[in-house]
Amino acid sequence: MGIIARQSIKGTIVTYLGVAIGFVTTFFVLTRFLSAEEIGLARVLVDAAVLFISIAQLGTSSSIIRFYPYFKDGKQDHGFFFWTLCVPFIGFLLISVIYWACSVPLCQWFSEKSPLFVDYYYMVLPIAFFMLYQTILETNANALMRIVVPRAVREVGVRVGMLVAYLLYAFRVLSMDGFVIAISLVYAFATLINLVYLWYVGRISLRVDWDFLRENKALIRNYLLYTAFLVVSALATVLAPTLSSFFITAKMGLNYTGIFAIATYVSVMVSIPYRSVTAIASPQLAQTIKDKDTKATSNLMRQCSNNLLLIGGFIFLAIWINIDLIFHILPNGEVYSVAKYVILILSLSQLLLSTYNITVSALNYSKFYAFSLILSLLLTASAIWLNNMLIPSLGMEGAAWSNLLSYIGYFVGVIGVLALSSKVLPFSWNQLKILVLLIIVFALNYLWQTYVPIDNIWLSSILRSFVLLGGGFLLAWKMRLSPEVYEILCSVFISRH
Repeated sequence: MGIIARQSIKGTIVTYLGVAIGFVTTFFVLTRFLSAEEIGLARVLVDAAVLFISIAQLGTSSSIIRFYPYFKDGKQDHGFFFWTLCVPFIGFLLISVIYWACSVPLCQWFSEKSPLFVDYYYMVLPIAFFMLYQTILETNANALMRIVVPRAVREVGVRVGMLVAYLLYAFRVLSMDGFVIAISLVYAFATLINLVYLWYVGRISLRVDWDFLRENKALIRNYLLYTAFLVVSALATVLAPTLSSFFITAKMGLNYTGIFAIATYVSVMVSIPYRSVTAIASPQLAQTIKDKDTKATSNLMRQCSNNLLLIGGFIFLAIWINIDLIFHILPNGEVYSVAKYVILILSLSQLLLSTYNITVSALNYSKFYAFSLILSLLLTASAIWLNNMLIPSLGMEGAAWSNLLSYIGYFVGVIGVLALSSKVLPFSWNQLKILVLLIIVFALNYLWQTYVPIDNIWLSSILRSFVLLGGGFLLAWKMRLSPEVYEILCSVFISRH
């Protein structure tokens, strides 16, 4: 995979450094010093901001990747960067007005179970503004295949900033008001760093090439049409996974939102490699689609899906094999242990998302992107219906099941459209072999715990991890289930001897 592999490795290393910081924050600060309600407040504020920017950016993040190849000419972009800043600003102003106008019914919805969120309802706006431009600037860097520094800003810089904010609040240096303001400042600082980095690499250019725009009216028309579709599509795809937080907050309270947030954090580790792989693969995918190279598009999708299923699958197994140990070392772990099977279900959702989300990018970059809108709306509708139906009866597990079931239906639809319209598929025989291997290791772990129980939780986790994960990975290595991963590991370990 060449540049994809190199950049992905660097990006993944940076991401896991952020995970380490997040681990310290989550396991030794949040659960020790903050109540579940306070954790829930921080989570729902960020989720609300994420939902906000998904609309406000007006599809700009996807448009940057898809249309940058059409605008670039050597080192010039004909004013493309300028438009990537202007369009989200217009979107932010429009959505801010709507957010203000809907304040009464939304606050009433949350007021009974989560009055604390109502108190900070309007603080979503500054958090969303800075998060919006952090995202836009990072995507501009991704289009240049510069993912490491922006990834470091998001995964490390933001996490360090949030850790500092949590600690200052935990030791009462900051009040609750000051803590919420500090969250905004963290994203503001991240935005500033990304802006400086793009200036450093020569990406900053606010000069608009009006002649180019006049000569390429069809391109501009396609850009605007594509963006219009993506507004609703992006809303739907972001709304689906964040809906659970809002429904839990409204129907169960911020305490349960906080517990669900910890479960989500643990499960999200499964999809971390996907972030690095797709960040660097997406520009190449957009280029192959532009060139109408169906074979290259299929190969790239299969390689990404194959590698992500293998890596994400073993991360999933590592989490589940050690789940009891995780709750054992977690401060106040008995409070959060009720989310054990929530983590299992959410981790499966993240594995599915990690493996096949590259297909969503392929559909968005193709001329059939309108189908993405329809499927995203169906995803959102199913998520709303399932959350509303399952949370009252199953609680947090209902929210987790709604995520998994919605994603299954969504990806079946996306892959089906790609197969019929573009004759491209992300599947390979190696993926089936990987899936069988993962199921076998999962089943062996269950049998081990059932028939060979070990009272010492540390010894049990270490032995099962060493035997099952080590044996499974060795088998995957010998079978060369991922040629790319095999070659990379050989170059790292074998070449040194």
